[in-house]
Amino acid sequence: MESVHIPRKLINQILEQAQQSPDKEICGLLSSRNSNSRNQLTNCYPVKNASTEPDHRYLMDPRQQVDAFRNMRERGEELYAIYHSHPESSASPSAEDLRQASYPEALHIIISMSTRGTLQLRGFRLKADSATAVDIAIG
Repeated sequence: MESVHIPRKLINQILEQAQQSPDKEICGLLSSRNSNSRNQLTNCYPVKNASTEPDHRYLMDPRQQVDAFRNMRERGEELYAIYHSHPESSASPSAEDLRQASYPEALHIIISMSTRGTLQLRGFRLKADSATAVDIAIG
């Protein structure tokens, strides 16, 4: 199984965003910079959920998404991961998540808010019809 390391600072930013909106899906992007042939994760870019059904679907606000990509480019970064939350289901990709998977090279991080007292966070590589789990090491 593939394993990735994500700095605690970035995980905390994602989890804080999810906790601030426990009833609606949150979403955003993580960037990296290639350093010595290794991806060094650098920034978290929260993006507003523009879906008309935010309690069970996410759609990144197009303007904020473009702004995030522009900021990445200006900082010499590239897309590393896409994240979103599931307020009432597990941290596993839904059929809709698989249909919307537009960046197969990106890690997809899903946070579940449906577990009492704990947040579940899992990573996947998504393609149109499949999901491969990725081990996430936090530190």
